Amino acid sequence: MDNDAYSLKLKPLKAHMTEDIFGKLAHSKFRSRFHLNANDKAYVTQKGLDVICAHAADFIAKRLAPAVIPNDGKQTPMHGHPVFIAQHACACCCRGCLNKWHHIETGRALTDAEQAYIVDILMAWIQKEMKTQY
Repeated sequence: MDNDAYSLKLKPLKAHMTEDIFGKLAHSKFRSRFHLNANDKAYVTQKGLDVICAHAADFIAKRLAPAVIPNDGKQTPMHGHPVFIAQHACACCCRGCLNKWHHIETGRALTDAEQAYIVDILMAWIQKEMKTQY
């Protein structure tokens, strides 16, 4: 997906949609343990949300969108970038999790609309985390 075209593909998720998704994820002990630490938040502040969004779109296009991912289930690190943390928190880390939590089937390439949906979820989570103190 072209990063410049990202914002043209879909409007951001409506608040009720993110509340529904985040509400379901909050019931998962594994998913709910992920949070941005001080270094992650500083990185987001330094780079800005537009750059982080471009990173998210790039990571999704390269690591999650292909029909066949040789290391599926292991392609997303558990730390090292705020988007990686968001991917685990939002169950957008591998195709298996996308299928289980978001009902996006495996075995085919993600559409531009699906990629935009994932980026929207990740960015909504990151923005929520930026307002939270731990």
